[in-house]
Amino acid sequence: MASSDRRFLELNGRHWRVTIAVPRDLQPLIGATRLKQALHTDSLAVATITKWPVIAALKQQLARAKRDAGRRPSGEADLLAEALAMRTQVLAERRSGQDGRLTATDLIDIRADHILGQPTGENPYTGEPIYNRAREVAAGQFAAVATGRATPLMARLTEWHDQLVNRKERTRGDDVRALNYLAAWCGRTGIAGSLEAITRSIAGQFIADLPNAATSATKTGQRLSNRTANKYISSLSGYWKWLKARGAVADNVWAGLSLPKPRIEADDRERSFTPGEMIKLLSGTPKLADLAPVMRIAALTGARLDAVVSLRLKDCADGMFKFKRQKREDRERLVPIHSALVELVAGLIAGKNPDDDLFASFPIPRPGTQRERGMPATKAFTAYRKSVGVDDVRPGRRRGLVNFHSFRRWFVTEAERAGIPESTIAAVVGHKREGITLGVYSAGPAMEQFKACVEAVKLPPVAAG
Repeated sequence: MASSDRRFLELNGRHWRVTIAVPRDLQPLIGATRLKQALHTDSLAVATITKWPVIAALKQQLARAKRDAGRRPSGEADLLAEALAMRTQVLAERRSGQDGRLTATDLIDIRADHILGQPTGENPYTGEPIYNRAREVAAGQFAAVATGRATPLMARLTEWHDQLVNRKERTRGDDVRALNYLAAWCGRTGIAGSLEAITRSIAGQFIADLPNAATSATKTGQRLSNRTANKYISSLSGYWKWLKARGAVADNVWAGLSLPKPRIEADDRERSFTPGEMIKLLSGTPKLADLAPVMRIAALTGARLDAVVSLRLKDCADGMFKFKRQKREDRERLVPIHSALVELVAGLIAGKNPDDDLFASFPIPRPGTQRERGMPATKAFTAYRKSVGVDDVRPGRRRGLVNFHSFRRWFVTEAERAGIPESTIAAVVGHKREGITLGVYSAGPAMEQFKACVEAVKLPPVAAG
């Protein structure tokens, strides 16, 4: 039996009737704020099935009013929503054994014909009618979605994101942009904007066009770099991988596809700070007071900026920092508090509550924003770094070779030079440990080895005070 769907329905006494809102700009023409028609039944189940022909007729009335008034037909988003609603009804009919007997499938054909509109001409050779191309595409897409033959590109994006609890808002924004680029490209090239239409060949064509195709959507109007384009391709691949696991697509057509990465010479790679740069950075006085301890903690733990600024007082207990999960880490990470940081941390936590933030200058961003907690610190550090003369910009490169992440690189470099095993350093900084033996079978270094690794790293003498 079809589900009891109350959309477009209301009770009038004991009987159900259809009700549809009249758009404000059409109300003077229609003479009402809502269109209503009785269904002559007190059964919600019956009303759920029989409402669709009435809805279609009332919507045709509104569409005629729009056409007569010289207004544009319903937008693409409205048509998509309507198609998905009718698709639900088709599925309900199939489950109840009513497919092909009544309403929804027939209504889809009627609605598609209405979207298609009247012929604009006739083929002189075949005599077949010619329709407006945009209307023809819209009608075909509507029918394909409504009957279940096509699935809109973003149909399951929200579901995917809901299951990726640790995916940052900024990355989710990249997912949306990637699908918008794909949808816009499909519209320009005449390819159906559906999951089913994207084959591996189509994916390859889109990737080849992506750097230039997305140009109009960028703030500067410049061509996307291959690195940025690959970020969007990775988003699409992740989405398709998830869809494949749920049987929504046959294959991940984006797997293994990417644009060539520019070759970076050894001298042009981002690097760690030199001893002289460390002295400049740690001996100066940043305008933002919290930045000084943040830099020292990063330098003596190898932790990422966002993990450091997210510390709370209770994350600095029993001689350990407890850093939140980052990147692909599967759990929170414990790192011993370096002996050179003990006095600093004691001063930061004095007189505060366990749930208080260690660094009040970096509040938690409001839910839903793509702004990460570490962004204000990044901006403040960049300005401070340049003010003390620490910079390394090479011709032709958008980014300099030093940034806050250079503290992490410095920690790894100093630990390696002190003779700490690579596998222990990787465990301390949260890198994936390579190989089956260490990556699968080993439980990891003991905390004594962690402490030895941390203590092996020493700040330059002038900056250590």
